[in-house]
Amino acid sequence: MACISSPDPVYNFAAGPGIMPREVLRQAREELLDWQGSGMSVMEMPFTGEEFQAIQRQAQQDLRELLGVPDDYRILFLQGGASAQFSLLPMNLLPPGATADYVDTGHWSRKAIAEGRRYARINVAASGEARGYRQVPDLASWRLDPQAGYCHITSNETADGLAYHWLPETGEVPLVADMTSDFLSRPLAVERFGVIYAGAQKNIGPAGLTIVIIRDDLIRPARPETPSAFSYQVQADSNGRFNTPLTYAVYIAGLVFRWLRREGGLAAMAERNRRKSDKLYAAIDRSDFYVCPQHAADRSRMNVCFHLAEASLTAECLQQAGAQGLLNLKGHPANGGLRASLYNAMPEAGVDALIAFLQAFAARHA
Repeated sequence: MACISSPDPVYNFAAGPGIMPREVLRQAREELLDWQGSGMSVMEMPFTGEEFQAIQRQAQQDLRELLGVPDDYRILFLQGGASAQFSLLPMNLLPPGATADYVDTGHWSRKAIAEGRRYARINVAASGEARGYRQVPDLASWRLDPQAGYCHITSNETADGLAYHWLPETGEVPLVADMTSDFLSRPLAVERFGVIYAGAQKNIGPAGLTIVIIRDDLIRPARPETPSAFSYQVQADSNGRFNTPLTYAVYIAGLVFRWLRREGGLAAMAERNRRKSDKLYAAIDRSDFYVCPQHAADRSRMNVCFHLAEASLTAECLQQAGAQGLLNLKGHPANGGLRASLYNAMPEAGVDALIAFLQAFAARHA
């Protein structure tokens, strides 16, 4: 959306940190020096004080109500980003020698698999590699281990533009999901999961904060070599305040949760995101100038990844888009091309402006 200091519309399509709701940023600006008459910025508050604890409690409650989180799940606000959870999951959920199932759908699931292998025996139950990561492997092809400690999926592949629009059935094996880039973009059956984790920098708030939602029966002593600050049990016992939490990031996340509730909740977000992504995919598919190779049924609603049929025009396209206020459209370095991230805060007007630019650029080079 428009920058506060600029009269011209600027739309930020960055994959992360991504666009934030302007309403939230304005409130944060107004409260930056003095939070609700306390005389303190949230950044200055002691995390053990009542002011911050009230902020944290409200954020947890709002998130619980937004998602319909059952009472037997804990919500933890942790540090280290989702990448830290790649290590912390096996360190907290698996005893030495145990096995976990992972499904490989692209760049970030591969990262999770590589890190998980440092701590456990990993069974790659299914992979989209043979098909160029253009679709999510059909559930019939999965080879799940009924004795696995958990089954890990990446619900939305930010770099590859793929997403699960269905949930796998894993029986008694807890389903664990990295939801960093589609968390809070749609309603979710939390009770189908053992653990959900998400970095904040897409749909939640500032980079660094990580949300972990974990079922009570999975909170157990971590491996002895696990640092105490990275133990789910230690953090759950201290309500995420074993060490100094990311106080300001928690505050911003809380503002976003309240914004989502005012906007109609996650059902309203899902419909808005469906409309935005359908519109952009339709424009791409109508043109021979642009190519989106992902299987239509598995396309991400958050990260629209596509290429120019004439790849040599990519740099020019990005330069001209930036000059028109359409920012950060460069694809992930591993895949190239273009990527338009349509997180909750991206207005439909931004998608319309992008479509108009893409059509004009194609016409000029037809």
